[in-house]
Amino acid sequence: MRKVARAANPENSIGGSMQVRADLMRPPLRFDRNEIAGAFGDMGTDVPLLVGVALAARLDGASLLLMFGLMQILTGLVYRMPMPVQPLKAMAAIVIAQQTSAAVLFGGGLAIGVAMLLLSASGILGSLERLIPKSVVRGIQFGLGLQLASIALGRYVQADGTSGYLLAAGAFVVVILLLGNRRFPAALPVVAIATAYAVLFKLDGGVLTGALGFHLPQLHVPRPPDVLAGFLILALPQIPLSLGNSVLATRQLAADLFPERAPGVRTIGFTYAIMNLINPWFGGMPTCHGSGGMAGHYAFGGRTGGSVIIYGAFFVLLGLFFGPGFDRIAGAFPLPVLGVLLLFEALGLIWLIRDTAHSRSDLPIAALVGLCAVGLPYGYVVGMLVGTALVRLGRRANLVTPDAV
Repeated sequence: MRKVARAANPENSIGGSMQVRADLMRPPLRFDRNEIAGAFGDMGTDVPLLVGVALAARLDGASLLLMFGLMQILTGLVYRMPMPVQPLKAMAAIVIAQQTSAAVLFGGGLAIGVAMLLLSASGILGSLERLIPKSVVRGIQFGLGLQLASIALGRYVQADGTSGYLLAAGAFVVVILLLGNRRFPAALPVVAIATAYAVLFKLDGGVLTGALGFHLPQLHVPRPPDVLAGFLILALPQIPLSLGNSVLATRQLAADLFPERAPGVRTIGFTYAIMNLINPWFGGMPTCHGSGGMAGHYAFGGRTGGSVIIYGAFFVLLGLFFGPGFDRIAGAFPLPVLGVLLLFEALGLIWLIRDTAHSRSDLPIAALVGLCAVGLPYGYVVGMLVGTALVRLGRRANLVTPDAV
């Protein structure tokens, strides 16, 4: 009887075990209130960069929004976890500062897509994962968290004067009271308050009616000179940040949050590459994955790819029907509230450094890498090199215990 019972139980058979593992790898998508709340966890990073790049490079709003949203949806379907899609930050900063043309931006996106495809297919990403210690990856996450917190507190929260401070304080209190509450997710009332504020005090109804219409992406064919210029001007500065945050740190955070189904660095590298091999042909912003975005989605309730799909659907609908007015519509959303959302995303990253506290050497190295990332030009690559060298030297001197990434 016991043998029959065990055989009847699918989890006790070989086929049943394989099915259980398959279920772990392909969990169901959810679209409940927690996934909806988690969908807003990365707005503080994405929206300002999208608006800034759209204005600087004079991008078509419909193309930008549609492609950004579609990449979110595809990523949610592939990973089935809150794997984010974000604008490439170093590229965005250069484009905004130098008013780089759209053609060069698209060329840079195609160039970094090819570069990441080669890094993934050749196995170099796997070699980097084995080479760079976990304490250095924690330092990269720590540095990114410090940068995001600085932007949130130093720029966004202060944007609207006294009313902005009051709005940010109210949003902060709501998040503190509801953070982690699965029944009443914190992001939903915060976004509702911010939307009401925008409609009542900042959004002109004429903007909505003027932008209303049906819009599709505009086709674009990158030219070889633009691809070369984009590689030299935009892709080269972006690659170190992408290796550190978009690939290694994102893989580590996925392993922390979803240890039973975390993707490998090659998988992350391949989807990063594919996005950028598609986006430039349809007027889309170059995009990546990112540990900050995953931390934001998770902090506000996202546990499956549903939060990313919901987020992407929002951008698709906005692009289809309000693309030309995107910059003005997004500009009406109060920056102080975006600052609060971004701050909690930053705190989620900063808090990860706690698992280095057990070691006399790991914590100082992680802190040093983070400070290099924040305070130095090309700080992420400098921090990776310095931190990895210190760990290797310490191991040779038997001062550092090896750890696995």
